[in-house]
This record gives sequence, structure tokens and C-alpha cells, in this order.
Amino acid sequence: MKRILTIAGSDSGGGAGIQADLKTITVLGGYGMSAITALTAQNTIGVQGVHPVPVDFIKLQMESVLSDYGADAAKTGMLATPEIVSVVAGQLERYDIRLLVVDPVMVAKSGDILLSEDARVAMGKILLPLAHVVTPNLPEASELCGFPVEDLDGMKKAARKIHELGSRHVLVKGGHLKGEAVDVLFDGKDFHLFHAPRLSNRNTHGTGCTYSAALATLLGQGFEVPEAVRKAKAFITRAISLGLDFGSGHGPTNHYAHVLRFIEREQVLKELHAAARKLLGSPVGNLIPEVRSNLGYALPGALCPDEVAAFPGRISQVDEWPLIFHDPTFEASRHIAEVILETMACEPGMRSAMNIRYSEATVAACRTRGFQGVLLDRDVQVLGIRKAIGAGGRVPDILFDKGGMGREPMIHVLGRDPMEVLGKVLRIGETPQKHT
Repeated sequence: MKRILTIAGSDSGGGAGIQADLKTITVLGGYGMSAITALTAQNTIGVQGVHPVPVDFIKLQMESVLSDYGADAAKTGMLATPEIVSVVAGQLERYDIRLLVVDPVMVAKSGDILLSEDARVAMGKILLPLAHVVTPNLPEASELCGFPVEDLDGMKKAARKIHELGSRHVLVKGGHLKGEAVDVLFDGKDFHLFHAPRLSNRNTHGTGCTYSAALATLLGQGFEVPEAVRKAKAFITRAISLGLDFGSGHGPTNHYAHVLRFIEREQVLKELHAAARKLLGSPVGNLIPEVRSNLGYALPGALCPDEVAAFPGRISQVDEWPLIFHDPTFEASRHIAEVILETMACEPGMRSAMNIRYSEATVAACRTRGFQGVLLDRDVQVLGIRKAIGAGGRVPDILFDKGGMGREPMIHVLGRDPMEVLGKVLRIGETPQKHT
């Protein structure tokens, strides 16, 4: 187990600072240690008070930990004064901590200032030259490089400028960008871009702390910087997607989401198994299209196809009876996974879908049963689903796709779980069908 030291402020609300760091380090399998630089009274609305820890006591905390436990990696967060920056840098140098992640915490999510101007200058001169990675967001990058950073080109220019301050790697985080959340990593020579979908979730308190703590832990575990960034970004994206709706302001991210992902895999497969047993006993083979069907189910907060389970080899039929070749697994169907992920981007609770045969009779059966449907544009592929659903104002029961060049017409039945989807499919199948 790798030893990870966090040097940061305490958040009484538990969503950021030392508390967020230790949760993250633990969930990722590291051994968390701490040196507290400040006590804060804060919640989801703002910071009500800050009480810096005496510099000598910060030094003593670091000395106690590093002289006995040692550390495989460390990260810094809130360092309120130039004196704190100086003593932290001195101890890191003294104990030769080479895998250091510097999160240049300057402003809280609420807008409260957490770092004095003198401390910012000291950070650039004393601490950044020790950093293996520095992780500014756009406002912080603007402060460090001296010009506004508002787009991807600006992020790259800022990364180059900040790299000149001495950090071996610069990770400029694009959470404040409009559209897709893109992070830029610069190693002094090459740029690496890391993409993630924009999540509509106000519960983002502590994102910077959590991201940097995950990065420090992964570096301490031996991952190279680009891979550590990729994994850390996936960790924080998942934590945001399942953010906790606590308080009346910006609630905390869900540090436990990483663990829940593994626990909930078994539940997802169990529910697909149950739906499969019911499907195999239902005479709805006439609804299976030429390319065959699949029934998929995503993990809560799923962000990529490998977090969606389905049936390898798809679902076929013999006469009127469905035929399933294999037990469900994850990463079994990219097509149905993309349908589900696009649907979840509009309504996160709609985590399941099944494709069935398109015919005028089936369309009529859907309408007879009172299911709400949306017709996809003939020219769009599966990634046009989000646009079509958005235009309708809510996620429908059915997506009608008339197909296109090299693409069979298809109906996608949507639902919150496999049994809900299958229930809709069976109701459609109750109506006599004629293939057209």
C-alpha cells in the first residue's frame, strides 16, 4: 500500500480539503496521511471563517509524518500565506518528495478568496519548481500565467507559460469551459488532451481537491503521468456524475462512486439475468430484427460503453421464441450502450434499452399502447439521439429510427431498468404483427 501525504486545509463540510483528499486516497487503495494548514468553517454555500495553523506546527506535522512513515507521493492544497508556502516547500525538499502534485487552491467554489497575493507569488517561485504536476483550473491558470484563459488555445498557451515556472508537468483543467470538459496536459514538449462529457450537476464542491488527490495517489502507485491523469479524470467525472445533493449550495462530489461502480456491477448483471429469463419465456420472436436485438443496462452514472452490460452475440430467435447465447457481460454491445448513454445524458435514471424490429405494424402497436415516441432524423446516427430527445422536452418510451444508408430501421425501447423495458416490449408484442 502506497503512502500518500496531503498538505491542505480542513473543510468542516467534508466535501473538499483534507477530508476529500483522505476519502479519495482511501477509496483508490492508498494510505492517507495529512498535514493540516488551516481550519475552515464552511458549507455548501460558502466559507464562513478561516483559521491558519501556526507555521511551526505545520512544519512539525510534516516532520512527524515524513521522518517516520515517509511518503510515496504528496499533494498540496490550500496554503494561505507565503510563510506556509515556504515552510511546506522546505519540508518537501528536505525529505526529497519527488512525486508532488500542486493544486494551486486560490478561490473556493463559492468565490471566497483562499490564497493571498503574496502567497501566489511565493507559490510560483518556491513551490512550483518542486512539482511533478501542477493542476490549475482556468481562473487559477489565468492568475499564474498573467493573462485570461478562456478556450483550448488559451489553455495550451497557459500550460507553456506555467511550465516555465518549473513544474515538470502542467495540467490545465477545463471544467470552466463551455461544452465538453477538456483538460490539457503539457510535459514541456507534447500536449495530451483528456475529454469528458459536460455533466449537468451542481454538486461539484471539492472537485479540484479530489482530482489532485486521485492524481497523487495514482502517481504514487506507479502510473505514468498521462495514464494517471486519465484515471484521475475518470474518477472525478464519476464522482461528479453521482454527486451528493446535500445543502442548499454546491453539494459535494461522491468519493464513494468509484467503489459503488464495482458493487453495482453485480446488481446490474443480476437484473439482466432476471429479464432474460422472462424474455426467453415470451413468444415475441417476431420483434427481433434482422441484425438481432440486445438488451442493455448501465451502471448508475455510467459515462462510457464499458459501464453498460448487455448480451454477447445479441438476442436472436427461433420462430416466435427469443434465443440468448451467453450470459450478460459488460462491454458486450457498443450500439445499445451508446443509445443508453445518450439517453442518460438527458435523464440519468433512464439506464436501460432494447432494440426491436421496425415495421409500420410495430409503430402502430407502440401508439396503440400509449407509448410516447420520438422520430429520429433519417440522416443521424445513434449520437443524434440526444438532440432528438432534447427537442421533445423529456425522454420518451420509444425512439423510432427509419434507418439510412447501410443502417436497418430500428425501434429502441427505453426504460429505467431491464424489467421496465421488457414490460414495454411485451405489451408491444401482444398486438398481432405483420412484417412490412
